[in-house]
Amino acid sequence: MASMQKRLQKELLALQNDPPPGMTLNEKSVQNSITQWIVDMEGAPGTLYEGEKFQLLFKFSSRYPFDSPQVMFTGENIPIHPHVYSNGHICLSILTEDWSPALSVQSVCLSIISMLSSCKEKRRPPDNSFYVRTCNKNPKKTKWWYHGGVSEDLKRHHLRVNRELPVRKHYLYCRKMLGLGTFQYFCYEPWPRW
Repeated sequence: MASMQKRLQKELLALQNDPPPGMTLNEKSVQNSITQWIVDMEGAPGTLYEGEKFQLLFKFSSRYPFDSPQVMFTGENIPIHPHVYSNGHICLSILTEDWSPALSVQSVCLSIISMLSSCKEKRRPPDNSFYVRTCNKNPKKTKWWYHGGVSEDLKRHHLRVNRELPVRKHYLYCRKMLGLGTFQYFCYEPWPRW
């Protein structure tokens, strides 16, 4: 626990002294607890989000930095983006399986800025309504799978699994996403296996 608090203090100072462009720590958010932060964010100039204001919520477990923080958009204005659900959940691999203790709050902020800045069209993920209705409130409880360069056979297999297995046993909802010029195949499992 002491190492987690020491690491968070160090990252807190870094974010206060040298924040990523367009980001500032909401000082009120850390007055009561060092394990929950709100970062105010402004859309980067020259992007679809220029001038828009957002808030990111960071929650840290006692296992941080070995366990990734829970990160989601919060507040009145959730960005409309193909990787951001209307409940604020963010589909970004470094928030789950690609997390490394070498990453930091600053690197997560930069990744989110980059994700928003590279957006070519404001739209919600195609499965937004279904996901928001069925997901856990904690985005880290969602099991995300990221695949690059998926073959048509694998796509057909996933869709077949989706149709053939009963929902109570195993339910996969799969979708295609275009990400940064490459095909990604992305699945989530909204209900636990039993």
